[in-house]
Amino acid sequence: MDMSEHPTLRRDEPMSRHVSWRAGGRARRFYQPADVADLCSFMRTLPADEPILFVGLGSNLLVRDGGFRGTVLFTHHALVGITVEHGGFSALAGVPSPHLARFVARHGHAGAEWLAGVPGTIGGALAMNAGCYGGETWNHVVTVQTVDRGGNLHERTPADYDIGYRHVAMREPRDEWFVSALFRFPPGDEKASMARIRELLAKRVASQPLNQPNAGSVFRNPPGDHAARLVEACGLKGLTVGGAQVSMKHANFIVNLGHATAADIETLIHRVRAEVQAQAGVVLVPEVRIVGERA
Repeated sequence: MDMSEHPTLRRDEPMSRHVSWRAGGRARRFYQPADVADLCSFMRTLPADEPILFVGLGSNLLVRDGGFRGTVLFTHHALVGITVEHGGFSALAGVPSPHLARFVARHGHAGAEWLAGVPGTIGGALAMNAGCYGGETWNHVVTVQTVDRGGNLHERTPADYDIGYRHVAMREPRDEWFVSALFRFPPGDEKASMARIRELLAKRVASQPLNQPNAGSVFRNPPGDHAARLVEACGLKGLTVGGAQVSMKHANFIVNLGHATAADIETLIHRVRAEVQAQAGVVLVPEVRIVGERA
């Protein structure tokens, strides 16, 4: 069930339209496939050394102002659809995570409620082992389907990956990207699950600057601590570089005040890291992905 009926190919596409920070440069080529088969066909046309970037909602991504000199494959609105199969839930990579949370709840299962708080797609959640409110993506994965540079599909299991906190890597490195995943969740109560989803979304609205362009949590939480606590303790709330600012509402968020460049955001990330290391002796690890060329 794919909503994108026609494939779309554009050149010099502004990636600020496709990342939640609403900043950054252009992609040399931008392709939105019609469905999985079309994605595979398109992959076969790419040069072997072509840089490839899969993008869903772009909610943990920054493309530098000089742009991405390769091909962006856009899964949102393209690789969509959730089905119940093999005792689990199969979701394509472009499905927004909150959609899966609600689908699972409505089908009488529990344990997916936390996905409502993940602002990206299933593909992105798989790629970084996204998590919040005590849940983590790969705790529920049975199998994944990937595509390689040749447009071939593969079925993989969690045993094929090295999985950790906000970290996923193939044990035998290969160029493969997530196309879909089969998840399993225990039986539950629909009303209780939907109430939990509403509760988590209300918590998110109360604690995060959702009215300003942002990319969610900028830094991973260090062991036994919270990045937001460290940033705030170092007096960095409100710190501004150009049009980028450490959120006054949540210290682990950087917001675009309306005119930020990718360079403003990246500089602010480095400044916060350096200050926290200097004051607290902790090296914060960015959770967001930064790609492309500097202007």
